[in-house]
Amino acid sequence: MGPVPELDDTAGACARRLTDADAVLLASHIDADGLTSAAIASTALERAGVPHEVVFKKQLDETEIASIAAREYDTVLFTDFGSGQLDDITAHEEAGDFEPVVADHHQPADAETQYHLNPLLEGIDGASELSGAGASYVLARALAAETGDPDGNRDLAALAVVGAVGDMQAVEGELVGANSAIVGEGSAVGVLDEGTDLALYGKQTRPLPRLLEYASEVRIPGVTNDEQGAIGFLEELPIELRTDGEWRRWVDLSDAEKQTVASSLLQRALERGVPPGKAERLVGTTYTLTDEQPGTTLRDASEFSTLLNATARYERADVGLAVCLGHRGAAFDRARKLLENHRRNLSEGLEQVKREGVERADHIQYFDAGGEIRETIVGIVAGMALGVEGVDGSRPIIAFAEKNDEETKVSARGTGRLVGQGLDLSAVMTEASRAVGGDGGGHDIAAGATIPTGEEAEFVETADALVAEQLG
Repeated sequence: MGPVPELDDTAGACARRLTDADAVLLASHIDADGLTSAAIASTALERAGVPHEVVFKKQLDETEIASIAAREYDTVLFTDFGSGQLDDITAHEEAGDFEPVVADHHQPADAETQYHLNPLLEGIDGASELSGAGASYVLARALAAETGDPDGNRDLAALAVVGAVGDMQAVEGELVGANSAIVGEGSAVGVLDEGTDLALYGKQTRPLPRLLEYASEVRIPGVTNDEQGAIGFLEELPIELRTDGEWRRWVDLSDAEKQTVASSLLQRALERGVPPGKAERLVGTTYTLTDEQPGTTLRDASEFSTLLNATARYERADVGLAVCLGHRGAAFDRARKLLENHRRNLSEGLEQVKREGVERADHIQYFDAGGEIRETIVGIVAGMALGVEGVDGSRPIIAFAEKNDEETKVSARGTGRLVGQGLDLSAVMTEASRAVGGDGGGHDIAAGATIPTGEEAEFVETADALVAEQLG
């Protein structure tokens, strides 16, 4: 029995179809969840002795599905996309172009196909309980069972967790539901360690002042976005801050030193007016990949996922896949350079939003980055902007960026609290984009679309009305 019993029958059927294939074309999305989905599926197929080739697509539309069909594979496995594009996929299936196997977690279209593994079809939330990588992992476990090893492929749970964290599935900082079952399997075979620690990004790699200065999870006046304030806070503590003149990192501290910093940071947050419920989020659940070297980007699930996003958003999904598959030489070096560039672009993008500000409709806020922010990262910038000065953290944010001469990329971000109140950005993006001749989708908390250039104002008007309906 796999980690998600509700999906066992479907996963088994999909696994049998794949092992019966002479060869498989594996097509996957390019973000962190898509890259880990592909790596999990590719590794499982290789271990099952199934010849395959991997291709990545930034988006899956009619044109891209046609290009996949032109590869003339009898069997195509779609990971981290495919469910929402079943209309076009099944048209090719009916034409005899290929037989699809879909392992996805996005909202399915109305069309049906025989080999369709999706948590939403079994009442499991695909936005918070099982990611695309999680669906691939369920399939990988079924592939192992199909080839005589019912406990096989559990080592791939680490990548599934990276995918889930990268897909923002940690609810209040913790993976839940089917994701939690996958964490349990990874912990059981020693590739994952689930613990409680400071819930700030960069604990493995950032010098202590940078760790605190750049922390956006909980903003502490006088520390967050304040280099001298962060240094001053640390210098008040009774711990050694440097080794051989270099700032220590969080990973370099002893347990007692970590406790000192964490408790002092919590106290400082409360002193500076951070509400207790929010300040408590400074400490949370962390996921450590125990086979990776301490102090590297790959040791922490959150940092690993950010590294993967950096490769994908600069058209180097091949580099991200290589890192996921265990390559630690040139591919890892290239990934780190891409991450440096990614961070620089995100910082510049966020500064632009702070400088230019956002416009407000009745229920949403939005900005148009034009060609100043890459369309592949504008959604991340929008999410980072939520709650900074001048941006309202209590309403969803929509960002526009130039995709090409004819099309505009739209990205939308919300918060867990808004989702709890009824926000579903997937529905908003889908309906508002189609109303202006485009298309979109995604998750309740984060979604995207592509629309014809020039339709931004009408899109905003429609999206604003839809959010109004959802939030009452």
